Amino acid sequence: METMTANILNVTLLEPRQKHPAIFARFDLLAVGESLTLHNDHDPKPLYYQLLGERGNIFTWEYLEQGPESWKVRIGKKITGENDETLGQIAAKDLRKAEIFKKYGLDFCCGGKKTVKEACAEKGLDATRVEQELQQADKNPATRPLPYGDWSLDFLADYIVNTHHSYVRKTLPELRLYAAKVAGVHGNLHPELIPIRQLVEAIYQELVVHLDEEEGQVFPYIKELVAGNKNQDASQAFTVPEKQELLQLMEQDHEDVGGDMHKIRALSKDYSLPEDACASYELLYRMLAEFEDDLHTHIHLENNILFPKTIELEKQLRK
Repeated sequence: METMTANILNVTLLEPRQKHPAIFARFDLLAVGESLTLHNDHDPKPLYYQLLGERGNIFTWEYLEQGPESWKVRIGKKITGENDETLGQIAAKDLRKAEIFKKYGLDFCCGGKKTVKEACAEKGLDATRVEQELQQADKNPATRPLPYGDWSLDFLADYIVNTHHSYVRKTLPELRLYAAKVAGVHGNLHPELIPIRQLVEAIYQELVVHLDEEEGQVFPYIKELVAGNKNQDASQAFTVPEKQELLQLMEQDHEDVGGDMHKIRALSKDYSLPEDACASYELLYRMLAEFEDDLHTHIHLENNILFPKTIELEKQLRK
């Protein structure tokens, strides 16, 4: 007979054919915000996907104990209408979690509008493992991320220019140089270097114009909005109403550049060096990996924090 004390269900006491019906019955009895702790003698991971398939995305799942002899999982029922946060929203609150997304190849910047479950399903990843690592990050206060989400928009814009724009302007010319040099020397034996060079060139051409537009139009517009908010006077903040459309164009540029970097990673097999790689070859791949890492943070700060908050501020000022 099942144990029902203190919202605990010990399924090891049930016959196999009774287990899943009993779990579903107990879950259905939960009020929103309540949880059930499941005890089992093996990992109940298949139940996660069965719940998702039969009840939908209305539950939370947290491992409390993981073997080797006993497993405990806390299953909660979400508040009605409550949706999972997107990758971008999760990273915006705590950029440490972006490292977990990078580990699993989950795009939190350009593809940041997907939930963890959606992104994992697309890549065939174990969503329970990814969600568990995200939960562990909450319990590890050893490193505190920079509070980007708490910064004023004008300060964040200046930070992006001084940190990420300056990095791009300094690094891209060197990347072009080494991409051309390595393709010229090793392109016959490693033909993937030819399209990599072409993609680096396309990224250069895209970002040179993109950075100028952001620094010449988008960021001054954001500062006008902030000034209008501080002065409680929005009349000076909307000299060019089309700027909101410009934000969408900036995001499309991010999509294009992010897509090109994804192609470079695929062509280079995750920046894996061949045995005959020279020092320049090694430097090129290292620079590309570093550039991609910086680009992820750069785009994340704009797509998931700066631009959404700008649109929200504009809506407030128009009221």
